[in-house]
Amino acid sequence: MPILNRASEMQAEIAGWRRRLHEAPEIGFEVHETARFVAENLRLFGCDEIVTGVGQTGVVGLIHGSLGTGPTIGLRADMDALPIAEDSGAAHASKVAGRMHACGHDGHTAMLLGAAKYLAETRNFAGTVAVIFQPAEEIGGGAKAMLADGLMDRFGIRQIYGMHNMPGIPTGHIAVAPGPMMAATAKFTIGIKGKGGHAARPHTTIDPIITGTQIINALQTIVSRETDPIASVVVTVTRVIAGTAFNIIPETIEIWGTARALDMADAARVERRVGDICAGIGAANGAEVSVDYVQAHPVTFNPADEAAFVAQVARQVVGEGALDVAVKPVLAGEDFSHMLTARPGAFVFIGNGDTAGLHHPAYDFDDEAIPAGVSFWVRLVETRLA
Repeated sequence: MPILNRASEMQAEIAGWRRRLHEAPEIGFEVHETARFVAENLRLFGCDEIVTGVGQTGVVGLIHGSLGTGPTIGLRADMDALPIAEDSGAAHASKVAGRMHACGHDGHTAMLLGAAKYLAETRNFAGTVAVIFQPAEEIGGGAKAMLADGLMDRFGIRQIYGMHNMPGIPTGHIAVAPGPMMAATAKFTIGIKGKGGHAARPHTTIDPIITGTQIINALQTIVSRETDPIASVVVTVTRVIAGTAFNIIPETIEIWGTARALDMADAARVERRVGDICAGIGAANGAEVSVDYVQAHPVTFNPADEAAFVAQVARQVVGEGALDVAVKPVLAGEDFSHMLTARPGAFVFIGNGDTAGLHHPAYDFDDEAIPAGVSFWVRLVETRLA
């Protein structure tokens, strides 16, 4: 089954939904109008059950097949935008100052709505499909909130699948691989308290800036000297807050950073070593050092059998020439990983073409990807629930 004729016919309508969402971006869990728009459309499509307020503002629609009983599988799209001022120049650019859909969640939501409309019309499957619209992917917490609200058990979901657009992959092509697709992500805040004083009398102080620079340099050895060069680990310091004047050694400084890994053992080791390094250097300098380390998301990991299944589906939709079954993982994080730890499933990329990158002010979702995305979802359901 190649691209569905019906998906191509619906492209303009789905693109209209997408552009409407793009003009009115919402952040985090505060996606009330987006969720209302999703729920209203699911009702119009004739979904058998629509549940709102899952994980605060998430929406779940259930569609029962006409071919008999069977399991329930979940398809997930994210709804939230980013706190970025748009500079795309698009006619449908954000109308909300300082906010934009810079990651394509408007496209993800619209494509899943298109698939829901088709599946509710045809119902050519056995069992049930749950279309899941999640808030707060960008800030993290949305997937965990929906899971805590009973997403899997409440709706009897057996497998779960997700999709994200990817600039740099040709529009409408699909990419997947077994194993890690996206990284485990962590953020850390290091607080250093020394003894402030006059910059001309450093011997009377405990300089937290010196302690901080030693910590920053030592953190880089976690990757360069403690990690197998074949592995993928990142430790990056992104902010240092220190000082008030050119002639004052401050009392305190604060360091922010992030860590990424494609293996959870590496992620755990990085967390341990950040703590060890901070404690050791703090003690050596006589400074008090505290570490707040938050492991935000696990690795987004595709089991081999599920990766092979979605590759088979994609091959039937876009063809061998538009399918990459060995795509390199991305060191960005994705909170769909929490859903994949709760149920088996897979995560795929759909190409967005030669566009600005994700989280860039000039980014825009390519509506030409819509027929492939909708067709992929439909074929996945009809294959898994045959």
